[in-house]
Amino acid sequence: MPRPLHATIHLDAMQRNLVRARTFAPAARIWAVVKANAYGHGLERGMRGFVQADGLALIETENALRLRELGWVKPILLLEGIFDASDVPLLAEYNINSTVHCLEQIKMLEYTQLYRPIDVQLKMNTGMNRLGFRPDEFRTAYARLRAIRGIRHITLMTHFANADELEHPRLSIGEQVRRFRQGADGLPGERSLSNSGGVLHQAALFGDEAGELHNDWVRPGIMLYGGTPGARPAADFGLLPTMTLKSEIIGIQELEAGDSVGYGSRFQAPGPMTVGVVACGYADGYPRHAGHGTPVLVDGVRTSLVGRVSMDMMTVDLSPVPNARVGSKVTLWGDGLPIDEVAQAAGTIGYELMCALAPRVRVAEGRVDSD
Repeated sequence: MPRPLHATIHLDAMQRNLVRARTFAPAARIWAVVKANAYGHGLERGMRGFVQADGLALIETENALRLRELGWVKPILLLEGIFDASDVPLLAEYNINSTVHCLEQIKMLEYTQLYRPIDVQLKMNTGMNRLGFRPDEFRTAYARLRAIRGIRHITLMTHFANADELEHPRLSIGEQVRRFRQGADGLPGERSLSNSGGVLHQAALFGDEAGELHNDWVRPGIMLYGGTPGARPAADFGLLPTMTLKSEIIGIQELEAGDSVGYGSRFQAPGPMTVGVVACGYADGYPRHAGHGTPVLVDGVRTSLVGRVSMDMMTVDLSPVPNARVGSKVTLWGDGLPIDEVAQAAGTIGYELMCALAPRVRVAEGRVDSD
């Protein structure tokens, strides 16, 4: 019998979250972001879960080709663009859109013969200071791209640094939009600005002036997987969890006052208590740095982690669950326990938990609240 740890991927929730994204950005087409193996959900599952998206966006060139092999015929976007001149012919052969964020990429396109037209996305750095041309460089970069034979459509894009915070004191969305409009003023082409945070908070940010944040394409990522980039819970936006990680109690220990638990003896029992051992550890992708108080569900009852997470096991307080036994079901995140809540308690983000799911964890598909 296999180890009692498994993740369930909820394709129905992925489909529902895509619908929700459309309600927040009804005038825009959607790039569903499936980078990092669809945030740990599996590339093929991401394709099926977001089959109604207008396009799929990711980082890895090899996975863009894999999507074509899997039968995806709609647009594909490389969010970091090409990494070598040898990638340029693949853009034409497989009809893949490429982000262009530096002069080196423009040179690759200039020096490689394109036998079929391609579409690109020209990225502006409006304050994130990772990739992209500064607003005062943007027009020159656009002109060089426009002069390349074989470049068809040029979409103008940027990326928000603080879309999870309405008025960030250092760099607000409003300021990034202002910089984008200044740098792109008068240039033809569609616009793509919003990530998940921009999509979710557009109306709140601009009220009656929501049109200021004009998107022809949006690029939602974490919201499609039932998480959010900010403090508000996903349920507030009608989003459903797309990954549920479950295990079981495999051992029970009765502690006396002063007894310690786990490596480092970090936790000491304040009095008599029952502790359950769960078949899940950091080798499965659960964060080792998750501390005492990180929430878990045992037989549907909320309790918390005690002691240090080890490679294959963790320990939980069974005081709120007096009828717990070996074999009791444990939910570590997902349906019934928001992944963002677990991540916040562990000092990380839901993105990391999803992406860190280890290959040794068994994965199946099921509907929300039915697995």
